[in-house]
This record gives sequence, structure tokens and C-alpha cells, in this order.
Amino acid sequence: MNLISNSSRPAVAIGKYQVSSLSKQLDDGGYRASVSIRSGRGSATTDRVMRFTNRFESERAAHRYAHEQGVIWVAQTGQSA
Repeated sequence: MNLISNSSRPAVAIGKYQVSSLSKQLDDGGYRASVSIRSGRGSATTDRVMRFTNRFESERAAHRYAHEQGVIWVAQTGQSA
């Protein structure tokens, strides 16, 4: 499937992390979700990007899923630190 457009939402601060949900519209009209999780500043910035294989019927659903997965990752990382 070809991707035809991208969309991102403003980052949400969760502790030391910035979580940004992203979606990509597919050529069939569906959407894929990704999430960017950033921490640090300047040359010490780390950006983790997770891309999900699920297909969503709406851009909103893709963003919601990506955001939820980012929040889960932050919560699990905070517990293991």
C-alpha cells in the first residue's frame, strides 16, 4: 500500500518526555499510526519512533491509538527506571 499523506498532532509533555502521535493516510483511504517519544535537549536529544501495522478507518482513531501506545511506553519506562 502506498502512503499518500501525513498528519501529526502537537506534542504532549509527560514527565521528561514529549509524545507526538502521527498518522499516514494510505492510498485505499485507511490510516497507519506512529508515535514519536522525545527526551533530552540539544545534542543529547533522543527520539524513539514506533510505527504500528494496524490499519485504522479514521485519522482520529490512528492518532488516539498512537498516543495511547506512547503513554503506555512512558509509564512502563518510568516503572523500570
